[in-house]
Amino acid sequence: MIYAKSDPVESLREHTDGLREALKVLKADYGDKINKLVKDEEEFWRLLDVAVEFHDLGKVFTAFQNVIRKKVGDESIPTLFENNINHNFLSPAFMNFRKLEIKDQRTKKLLTQTIAFHHERDITIDSDFKDRVQEVLKGDIELQVPKINEEFKPCYRIKEKNLDSSYLQMLQKRISPEDEDYNFYILLKGLIHKLDHAASAHESIEIDAKENVGEYTEKFLVKNYSGLRDVQTFAKQNQDKNVILIASTGMGKTETALIWIGRDKAFFTLPLRVSINALYDRVSMQDEHGINYPYTGLLHSTSEEYLKDKEYEDWENIISSSKLFSKKLTFSTIDQIFKFPFLYLGYEKIYATLAYSKVVIDEIQAYSSEIAAVLIKALEMIHHIGGQFMIMTATLPTIYIDEMRARGLLDENLVQATYNTSESRHHLKLIEDSMNNHLEVILEQGTQEKVLIIVNTVKDAVAMYEKIEEKSKQLRKKVQMQLLHSMYITKDRSRLEEEIKYFDRNESKGIWITTQLVEASLDIDFDRLHTQISTLDSLFQRLGRCNRKGKKKEKMKVPNIIIYTEEVSGIGTIYDREIVGKGLEILKKQLKETPCLKEDDKVEMVSKLYSKESLKGSEFYKKFKDALDILDSMTPAKLKSKEAQQILRDIDSVTIVPRSIYDSIYDELIKPYKETQELLQEAYSKHDKDTIQEVKNTRKDLKRKIFRYTANIPTYKLRKNGNITETLVKGLEDLYVLEYQYDCYEEDGKLKGKGILIGEELDSFL
Repeated sequence: MIYAKSDPVESLREHTDGLREALKVLKADYGDKINKLVKDEEEFWRLLDVAVEFHDLGKVFTAFQNVIRKKVGDESIPTLFENNINHNFLSPAFMNFRKLEIKDQRTKKLLTQTIAFHHERDITIDSDFKDRVQEVLKGDIELQVPKINEEFKPCYRIKEKNLDSSYLQMLQKRISPEDEDYNFYILLKGLIHKLDHAASAHESIEIDAKENVGEYTEKFLVKNYSGLRDVQTFAKQNQDKNVILIASTGMGKTETALIWIGRDKAFFTLPLRVSINALYDRVSMQDEHGINYPYTGLLHSTSEEYLKDKEYEDWENIISSSKLFSKKLTFSTIDQIFKFPFLYLGYEKIYATLAYSKVVIDEIQAYSSEIAAVLIKALEMIHHIGGQFMIMTATLPTIYIDEMRARGLLDENLVQATYNTSESRHHLKLIEDSMNNHLEVILEQGTQEKVLIIVNTVKDAVAMYEKIEEKSKQLRKKVQMQLLHSMYITKDRSRLEEEIKYFDRNESKGIWITTQLVEASLDIDFDRLHTQISTLDSLFQRLGRCNRKGKKKEKMKVPNIIIYTEEVSGIGTIYDREIVGKGLEILKKQLKETPCLKEDDKVEMVSKLYSKESLKGSEFYKKFKDALDILDSMTPAKLKSKEAQQILRDIDSVTIVPRSIYDSIYDELIKPYKETQELLQEAYSKHDKDTIQEVKNTRKDLKRKIFRYTANIPTYKLRKNGNITETLVKGLEDLYVLEYQYDCYEEDGKLKGKGILIGEELDSFL
């Protein structure tokens, strides 16, 4: 047998036929969409089929076969060669271009690079490499031709004699965005990746292609809201267009996007994992409140843990098909989808998939200027190859629109619309003082209504909690009070997020003290908001957590939004000082006209603040343009996927577990995890596949449980203040123990405490 895989055992013919079956599915499900992307559709599908048939022929290399034979328990075949030439660089040698009726050099190069780079290796194709390939072709590969014809039975005539390495010359200069055939190449190579990954995983390349999320959403709206709103009708009428939609909170933006997606394959992105999880539940779960569309995927760094914790029965299938981009609709963070502008090794897979899909970017203004630059570059690339996009936001910086116009995105195939509520939801009061000097007022309000406090840093949130707690004791005012920020371990933070949502829904009165964590991640609606000043776009996001639905008109007789401008943290670090200052001047001018802001006012103010004229010479604008310059000059295949992903995660962070927590879970979780490594090594030595799989599943489950006790800490905090220790556990190399106190406990059925106490190290004797 010519082996292709060892786990499960699979012949080369079986594996190749798996790709051919996947190709049939892809063509049946999305062939019409893909055909619109190429000039000669018949030639495209033929070349893709050729690439499928030839892509793994290099696996006949005896040294490679011996690697698999050892794994499956077969005797090795005598050979003089080592397995030091990757099979993908040998496969093109079999292409008989004359028999394939391929004459022009451009097509030869397209096909050769598609096959040779279907596995990306960091290889320099120099004279030494060419010589080694030539030796293998003459001394081994040519000898395998009879076996290939007899067992593999190629669907195309292969080259049988005089195999030589001259085709390697076509690999020395990668096809790049400047080349005439770039889009054609992206589709060929990207789809080969996708076909190969699906066949190797024994998963379907596409799932539920006929299911229409737009129809499900429309039924939901008719049942619960008697029909479509104007904004949703607009989306339905423009399903064939790219869309920029500005709409205020409560206008049904999510349903609008789903109706625009309609029958198409799509990726829906949001800034925060907690927002994505909530949206995934709402769309996919089968209950009377949801859209009941179960054909969805979830893709982010902790999606597996989330699905398992929420007890989704088919969580393993959801995860595997999401990672293969097979789901009809996938909810995702941008680092999973939009890393392709970095042209990393293998970027063509997601880029080719997006070519026949739709993508939704929700709340683009929530990202940093550098990340926004990546998103705009991504949209330019999607537009260039033929995919579709929707930007959906409450406010949109003018410089982003200007840049999109300059890059040709605002053409006849794009429509823009603004749908804002005409009523005012927010009565603002600007106080040029510190929030610390107004705690008595805040406390009094907390005894009568739901009060939300948002400050700019975790340090300030903890300090504010302590000050209000002390003030309540001084005044002998009993008030329910809780704290929420990013420095809680995952399981406690998840519970606190549920508690704040429950507090919002019931009749409780009290105070929640939070950071910008709640700006876009939580669907809550408080009576009163006290907040530190921040940039206007961030500030207006915060306003959306108060009188969110516009139903609390009585609360607006006095200011329901109080903004403090003094002793404010995070200015110059988290928020650009210049942009905060300019935004404050715009806000003051607006409030002189009226203290009650309408949604159109907010849009206009953000447009003014983020115009090219306003930002000229600012650090924000410089970072935005510099990022675009870098992206415009990227060289293909210089970065690895993880490197591109890390850039997109926007913040360099370390995953930690506080020392006290680590010690408390050591016997139950850490120690058993360490012990599985020995069990796994023993199972491998005995070639015991059942035990190997069982131990792997145990390790995965233990790791999932361990990571519920972790948090992500910005690296700069650790460099400045911190003390971390390596776990020295194989498989947990990226997890560190943080030598800080952790304060969280349950009281009267609620979580209390301040989270990770940065700066308060554990006593060395503990």
